[in-house]
Amino acid sequence: MDMLMGETIAEAGLADWRKLAQGLHARYLVGGFSGAARFVAAVGEAGDSLGHHPRVSIGDGFVDLKLVSDDAIYRDDEGKEHVVEWVTQQDIDLARRITEIASYHGLGADPASVSVIELGLDTEDSGTIAPVWAALLTGCPDDQGRGTPSDEIRDGMGRVPNLWFGDPDENPRQRFHIEVYVAPEVREQRIVAAVDAGGTVVDDSQAPFLTVIADQDGNTGVLCVDASAVMKD
Repeated sequence: MDMLMGETIAEAGLADWRKLAQGLHARYLVGGFSGAARFVAAVGEAGDSLGHHPRVSIGDGFVDLKLVSDDAIYRDDEGKEHVVEWVTQQDIDLARRITEIASYHGLGADPASVSVIELGLDTEDSGTIAPVWAALLTGCPDDQGRGTPSDEIRDGMGRVPNLWFGDPDENPRQRFHIEVYVAPEVREQRIVAAVDAGGTVVDDSQAPFLTVIADQDGNTGVLCVDASAVMKD
């Protein structure tokens, strides 16, 4: 199934869901664990009927869901096909069904609270060092290049953040950095909070997609928003 670009995702009108990094994310508020379990069971039945399931995490008062396809098709500039992890039509279809289930169970969504963390490591030779990081982070060599045409490390069991490799010339002082994916509606609030805490916006040339923020020691992190997938009013 073809991977879907941001504009197509936006046109789907998924009010409860936000596109963060590779997948769709939603948070539903629940009154207790038993209610959360009933909701997840219903979601599981819907997933069975569609042959596709979300990744689920139950917390105190909420259920988090992630939808992503591990067999999405990406075509590069030369027309070569790659199998990647990304949003496809089956994720859109299941997201809609989950929204209906949540409404039936009387659950409200809190899309502004979803967030994803990824790690970035700048290197000139990702192919050489990636096996070390795959072994260290996941213990599985197959997680190097999993769901991506690059050397990126993605844990097949979802235990640790993705690690991707970047250009060392972009920030020669700092090799590691954190990328924080947030819902578009909280971007400005998050930037203001970081600046109020003593941080500095050092690069907003790619805003709103990417905003680089430094702490008082010069360490940088990147606030990320998939503005292309924002629903139109």
